[in-house]
Amino acid sequence: MHIIYSPKYEVDIGGHVFPTAKYRLIKERLAKEGIAAKQDFIQPQKATDDEVGLAHTSAYIEKLKTGTLTYVEMLKLELPYSKDLVDASYLCAGGTILAARQALKEKIAVHLGGGFHHAYADHGEGFCVFNDAAIAIKVLQSEHLIKKAVVIDVDLHQGNGTAKIFQGDKNVFTFSIHQENLYPYPKGKSNWDIGLEDGCGDKEYLGFLKEAVEKIIREFKPDFAIYLAGADPYQDDQLGSLDISLAGLKERDEFTLRSLYKNNVPVAIVLGGGYACDIEDTVTIHANTVKSALNLPKITP
Repeated sequence: MHIIYSPKYEVDIGGHVFPTAKYRLIKERLAKEGIAAKQDFIQPQKATDDEVGLAHTSAYIEKLKTGTLTYVEMLKLELPYSKDLVDASYLCAGGTILAARQALKEKIAVHLGGGFHHAYADHGEGFCVFNDAAIAIKVLQSEHLIKKAVVIDVDLHQGNGTAKIFQGDKNVFTFSIHQENLYPYPKGKSNWDIGLEDGCGDKEYLGFLKEAVEKIIREFKPDFAIYLAGADPYQDDQLGSLDISLAGLKERDEFTLRSLYKNNVPVAIVLGGGYACDIEDTVTIHANTVKSALNLPKITP
């Protein structure tokens, strides 16, 4: 299994709650624990304007390239604009495209990046510049490599941008399980949304998730999936108030990935958010997601 990563994902955005250093730290953790060797990591190329343009408007792309976002657009993005940020966003979109292609070849691939699900076609939002999951699915669609795709989004926050981009596309099923009383306001409308109450714990969370994943696979019958494995439902995350443990998040990953794998649904994993009070907890959660993927051939009949 290949792991897609670029050191250029780590962008200086000042004293921000979004820890771009986590990508490097996850790679280092995987190497230190002997989970992945140097040859297991591959670097992506930037997505092209044509590829990005499958999910985003030309006007928005031009504003990003020329640094002409309006003040309101900057407020929605919640990130300081820089050329490095835009370059990293193009590269990250390319990383998810590459992960999608690798998943079709190898059944599963991991991108140590991506999951920027708040980006809409015409603007960025909530730390998300480009909606890499939407771009990757639309690239595969445009090349007639897939017929039916599902986005399984288990990030703390609802995938509003993804829901909007695929609204009306009967060949893409968007699923989001998230904290209800939290950004974004108002929520988008996915094909299936599960809004969790504050303080929701492992048992209730996993019960909702397992029922939904099994039903989506059984009834929608996707031939490709993107698993947006946010680390932020964690009980010690700075931005949320769910009560999901490290063990609960690990079980979440193992169940979802095993369900897709045993049903022969190729899956590209992207990481999404993660803002734990201790960044090492965020790294542990994301590293556990990668381990769950690597263990699939061993544990899945």
